[in-house]
Amino acid sequence: MAQPLRVLFLCTGNACRSQMAEALLRHFGGEDFEVYSAGTDPKPIHPLTRQVMAEIDRDLSAHRSKDLREFLGQSFDYVITVCDRARDNCPTFPGDNERIHWGFEDPADAPGDTNAQRMVFRRVRNEITERIRVWVTLQRRLMEQAGKLG
Repeated sequence: MAQPLRVLFLCTGNACRSQMAEALLRHFGGEDFEVYSAGTDPKPIHPLTRQVMAEIDRDLSAHRSKDLREFLGQSFDYVITVCDRARDNCPTFPGDNERIHWGFEDPADAPGDTNAQRMVFRRVRNEITERIRVWVTLQRRLMEQAGKLG
């Protein structure tokens, strides 16, 4: 089997969107992807992030919020920012990586009571899910064309 593609998801807090993206790419990408997430200013993982991911059988109990500095000096095939602030503050990583920006609303900023907030978390989770599914399909096609999938 070819080397998995190394992917780093970045957002500001590593509390919601990047955690969701990491778990979803691990699920949909399997062994073809080595996936990490981090924040430019990490905060604890939001409880609603854990809840809405558990609703789709993605357990985040082993996840922790990580600082971007843990990954400096490492090389990645893709560095994907999921918020504008992370895109604007993303450092350069070594190697020939591709930087991609997928802007998603920050569910942690959702107004209202817990039920209203949960709805925003679910919507953002679903948006990330669809983006990941399409992206994984595209990446696998590219790997097949390059003879890197086996």
